Amino acid sequence: MPLPLADHVLQLAFDPGISPKGGGLPGLSVLKNVVNSINMFGIIAVVGALAVSLGVWAWGHHTGGHQAEANGKKGAVVAAGAALGLGAANGIVSFFSTLGSQVQ
Repeated sequence: MPLPLADHVLQLAFDPGISPKGGGLPGLSVLKNVVNSINMFGIIAVVGALAVSLGVWAWGHHTGGHQAEANGKKGAVVAAGAALGLGAANGIVSFFSTLGSQVQ
């Protein structure tokens, strides 16, 4: 006996049978290269931001500018967090992708 349309839709909602597969679309290697380049650009920008923030922090400390010192500290913490996020991006996505594939 064939299943009604509603049962087919429910089965599709529970198990669509889709999983990530490399090599299915043309240009995947180009896309990976672009994302790697964006990540490298971000890391280089964070190095510059960290250097500027540390300079502002030191300048504020030595001149008694408490606002500049506080802004330098905030900038250094934000730059360190951005470096952590950029460096761990691949692992974070992989972790949550693996975690999501285990959902039943």
